[in-house]
Amino acid sequence: MSLNIIVLAKQVPDTRNVGKDAMKADGTINRAALPAIFNPEDLNALEQALRLKDAHPGSTITVLTMGLPKAAEVIREAIYRGADTGIVLTDRPLGGADTLATSYSLAQAIRKIGKYDIILGGRQAIDGDTAQVGPQIAEKLGLPQVTYAEEIIDVTNGKVTVKRRLEHGIETVKAPLPCVVTVNGSAADCRPRNAKRLMKYKYAVSPSEKAALPQDLQEFVDARPYLQLNEWGAAFIDADPEQIGFPGSPTKVKAVENVVFTAKDARHLDNDDAQIEELIKELITNHTIG
Repeated sequence: MSLNIIVLAKQVPDTRNVGKDAMKADGTINRAALPAIFNPEDLNALEQALRLKDAHPGSTITVLTMGLPKAAEVIREAIYRGADTGIVLTDRPLGGADTLATSYSLAQAIRKIGKYDIILGGRQAIDGDTAQVGPQIAEKLGLPQVTYAEEIIDVTNGKVTVKRRLEHGIETVKAPLPCVVTVNGSAADCRPRNAKRLMKYKYAVSPSEKAALPQDLQEFVDARPYLQLNEWGAAFIDADPEQIGFPGSPTKVKAVENVVFTAKDARHLDNDDAQIEELIKELITNHTIG
């Protein structure tokens, strides 16, 4: 049984390097001020997709990402690892979207793709940590969903078997296809780039990227359809202007801070139970622990 797999991936700012220039005046993230990386848990989801492709010959993986045109980089990274193709959903009206507007836009793009058996994505993105987009997409598409997935065990007879990693244990569930599965960071790490695929697809570009290439490279890409990534806008996916970008986003970010904890003082304790007990009581009282 071959599968049509969609992997939701996001290019995110590296939140380990948040500084004073991380926010714009309108409350959105200044992505130009931060290094861009492949969202870590989306890489875990990609590995689960690649394992399904290995187990089901003839399966295809389409990577869908929403962001600036440069977000095509995550599609190339996925293709280097074994994905087949990708779509960059990019358009100025889509900018400034919160999770509600983002999930609507991605759901519209998935409807446009049309043919899919399973939609995989990371549990959450490190720039928001809401874990809302995957479940919202499932709701908008009217699909069953499995969250906190650690491993896709099997796909047979139109059902997927998933091991979930929960706070107090492990759960194994089945869901009918098509469905949405969001994957934990505790799942298997994504395999590395394949050298042959890297050499074959290193010039894979979206239309916006191709326009910036020298003429000879543009002709090189034009002669090779497998190097041409798709780029869709709001009109192409029939998006309602009131449900995308700022108009469709009831959530607004007030500020982003980089908080660094530093030790103000140190205390030396003797090997004395009473001193230790007194320190624990103090830490509980000031809510440092407990």
